Amino acid sequence: MDHRSTLDESLHRTEYLKNGDVFLEYGKPCTRIGKLISGVMRGFVYNDEGDEITTHFYQEGDVIIGSYIPNISMTMTIQAMEDCEISIADYAEVMSWVNKDREITEIITREFQKLNDQLQSRLVSLLNLSSVEKYELFLKEYPNLINRIPHYYVANYLGITPTQLSRARKQFIDKCK
Repeated sequence: MDHRSTLDESLHRTEYLKNGDVFLEYGKPCTRIGKLISGVMRGFVYNDEGDEITTHFYQEGDVIIGSYIPNISMTMTIQAMEDCEISIADYAEVMSWVNKDREITEIITREFQKLNDQLQSRLVSLLNLSSVEKYELFLKEYPNLINRIPHYYVANYLGITPTQLSRARKQFIDKCK
């Protein structure tokens, strides 16, 4: 059996999560990766006051990788925001194939690059953009999520208050008229 077939077979293990269930938890080893088949998930960290800060959203088709290195303690928690179906694989096993199969190497590299690009875009937006510009970027990056997740998570992700998000949405709608 070739490595690709083994990967495909491994990713066919399916897990179902309910809204609020945790897929990967802060402080615990990152032992698995997943591909989100249906549902929405979010990644979050805690600030010094113990408040949750949403760092990432995952939607259908996204690969969920909690760490660049298998078995390293998670630096965030990844939680279902609605009922989810995820194809999962053992992370260490998948990473062991990276040097053995070029196609798997390309898939993993592409997913790491996508994650890195999203994090870089998010950092730039938090530092440089107005509330309206942040909202526009959110709509561009996650066009299917605005009506699926509570707006306080969107505001939290954008680094603004729910009131600021409400104003930004109104300004965006007025601008589009």
